[in-house]
Amino acid sequence: MKVKIGTYTRWVGPYQLAEALCFWVKEVEDEHGMKDKPDWVHKFGEYLAHGSVEPEKKVGEISSRSVDRPATILSKFLSWIHSKKDQKIEVHIDRWDTWSMDHTLAHIVLPMLKQLKATKSGAPFVELKDVPKELHGNKLTKKKRNQGELDDKHFERYDWVLDEMIFAFDSKINDNWQEQFSTGENDIQWKQLENGNSQMIRGPNDTKVYDWEGRKAYEARIQNGFRLFGVYFQSLWD
Repeated sequence: MKVKIGTYTRWVGPYQLAEALCFWVKEVEDEHGMKDKPDWVHKFGEYLAHGSVEPEKKVGEISSRSVDRPATILSKFLSWIHSKKDQKIEVHIDRWDTWSMDHTLAHIVLPMLKQLKATKSGAPFVELKDVPKELHGNKLTKKKRNQGELDDKHFERYDWVLDEMIFAFDSKINDNWQEQFSTGENDIQWKQLENGNSQMIRGPNDTKVYDWEGRKAYEARIQNGFRLFGVYFQSLWD
């Protein structure tokens, strides 16, 4: 297998061009602590995009959509340039890559999950039924949820989900995990039966003991990690 995936194509439009031209302008902090360029830089980008700046809206007035406003030649030109840019993706699959495809993919998915957890800049909404009760967090009123407010366990839930995915794929690669659920040594002997067949029996030195309940719980955790990977597959973004 050979995989080469280039960086995502970066959109550079009139607003991004305005910020680049105003590189010397310092960011200002709003009432929420978020830093951004001054409002006049955004208006400069608006002028580059549409040839005009919309006047400030009065209370109760509905703003027009940007797509309904005429686009400047510059805006059309930047859109044309972006349409010519493609993300470079090259994938070559060898025959042996699908002999044990689940194992092959695990080698790719595991390091990606680890990097995602280390570098992610946000977290999606995780269903409470998918996490332990101690991660359900404080209950919010319907009004606060609609306003986009997050409870105190929002980010911890996603970290837990990622950890369970990582656990599952790590167990897939390191498939000797079963050994931790057995102790002692095997002493297997074969007893000849009168009908000519042989029966496998434990010898006098057989001390092998299996923790079947522990192994069953471990396997269930692996399967749940793979289930969570499917459920939150489209949330694996940074």
